Amino acid sequence: MHWILLRGLTREQAHWGDFPARLKDAFPGHQFHAVDLPGTGVHFREDSPDTIAGIRQRVIRQVDHIPRPFSLLALSMGGMVAMDWAQQAIEGEIQNLVLINTSSGFSPPWQRMRPGAWPRILRLLARRELFDRERDILRLTSNREVTLELAKRWYSTQRQRPVSARNALNQLSAAARFRPAEKRPLPDALLLASRGDRIAHWRCSAALEQRWQWTLKLHPDAGHDLPLDDPEWVISRMHQWLTR
Repeated sequence: MHWILLRGLTREQAHWGDFPARLKDAFPGHQFHAVDLPGTGVHFREDSPDTIAGIRQRVIRQVDHIPRPFSLLALSMGGMVAMDWAQQAIEGEIQNLVLINTSSGFSPPWQRMRPGAWPRILRLLARRELFDRERDILRLTSNREVTLELAKRWYSTQRQRPVSARNALNQLSAAARFRPAEKRPLPDALLLASRGDRIAHWRCSAALEQRWQWTLKLHPDAGHDLPLDDPEWVISRMHQWLTR
């Protein structure tokens, strides 16, 4: 089975860290492909569309060489792209859908972006010192200790493949305006959310659970970047769900 991994706002495949390797160890026989959104990673020189549909179309073109069907594992805004993809796909193209700390227009704005996060995100976008910005992004998205080694690694990634302010704003606009279609894309999907998420409230995932009768699992204290804070918990919940 081929899995497509999608990250969130202004993040790229390097920000997964060793999570893809952990997935490969946990699910032998499955292949995991970390794909960058337009405007990030290997595509940092490209302009990002300002709609989720536009981003999804560009992502699909990137994976034309990978045999179908796909399973999708996506975090935050990547989850919006995955949701939109699953709704637009032909029957059978998407087999499994795992959404981590994602949100949608089915939830109110103050849950999709918690009020306390807005000032910090705006300050981050305006900050010129790259190392401090990456360290502060980690402090906002993770509820674990931010080590100097990790901050340096994220700084190096952004220095090599910087996300432009324009692309960051385009992605932010796309995420803010995203509302899925009413039709349930799959009979079941796995929703993983963190009670300690300081960006998106876990009730955004609960809204999807209630609307489409999907499976929701809540982590007690991890932050928005759940695969960074507790990768083994994510893998364990995936294993339980896939073998249901």
